[in-house]
Amino acid sequence: MQIYNLEFSEQEIREAVAAGKLLSMEIEFSRICNFRCSYCYVPDRSECSNELSRQEIKDVILQAKALGARKIIILGGEPSIYPHLVEMIHFLGREGLEIEMFTNGSGIDTELAAVLAEEKVRVVLKLNSRNEAIQDRLAGKKGAFQIINRALATLQKAGYPSADQFLAISTVICQQNIKELPAMWQWLREENIEPYFEIITPQANALDNMWLGVDSSELKELFSRLSIIDRELFGRDWEPQPPLVGNKCMRHQVSCVVTATGEVMPCVGVTIALDNIRNNPLGHILKHSEVVNNLKNYRNTIKGICRTCEKAEECYGCRGAAYQMTGDYLASDPTCWRNNDDNREEG
Repeated sequence: MQIYNLEFSEQEIREAVAAGKLLSMEIEFSRICNFRCSYCYVPDRSECSNELSRQEIKDVILQAKALGARKIIILGGEPSIYPHLVEMIHFLGREGLEIEMFTNGSGIDTELAAVLAEEKVRVVLKLNSRNEAIQDRLAGKKGAFQIINRALATLQKAGYPSADQFLAISTVICQQNIKELPAMWQWLREENIEPYFEIITPQANALDNMWLGVDSSELKELFSRLSIIDRELFGRDWEPQPPLVGNKCMRHQVSCVVTATGEVMPCVGVTIALDNIRNNPLGHILKHSEVVNNLKNYRNTIKGICRTCEKAEECYGCRGAAYQMTGDYLASDPTCWRNNDDNREEG
């Protein structure tokens, strides 16, 4: 079975863990963004000083490649307005690395779309609602809906989606959009666009916007409904489990995040700065991090119901949610419906 954004097999992950290797790395080129999303994991974008230079970014990417990484995932900020994006994409392409980019589409014009298609960049466009008012509110920007849909049309004209041009839509599950998500899921499948639906990690902006929240029973119902749609209409069979719909997150086994200022973290949810690449090489940081080693050895270190859950061999819940809500990155995932006493029996 393919897991972690459909890229790596369980065997590849096991082999990478045993060898102390990476399979991917997530990186922020800059934290500058023109949206103010109500759920964004970046707490404050006003302070964007001391960001990595282009050479520092290239250097840490080469370090990740030397550690076995085959895929670089570009986060933000907003990558499409980063002034050196095209240079970085061509650099990644020359290094033979697979590229995935999460974007709100702001800077995607005909020229950039052609570069993305040429380098076979996997584009993940952020769209949370097909209702203009809801989308604009969630993005914290009037006109966001039009920007995103214009980018989608531009990407489609450039050949997305196709066998070589992977296109996904990233959607956070919240109270404002939950009723429309089954129809949106079906629409994306029919358009051959991969749906990346995920539970909001309660951190940064999301903590200030509790109106976004969806309780675990609603999440369970939604995941189950989407599973039925996939099985009955599209011949895709998967078992519902959080935090990603139709997918499993095992990123702590094979990945890490490098922020725009060089801090290395396990993921965007586990916001523990392990060290900075300006101080030590990436391999040294990961090898000597107690946090990373505990996460890789999660079967022996994870706590509570997550440790005894029947899914424990293949799932550790959302470590980001655990850390943000309890202060303990090894605690049971508070957002998982399997940790709800009423649902534990029925799974």
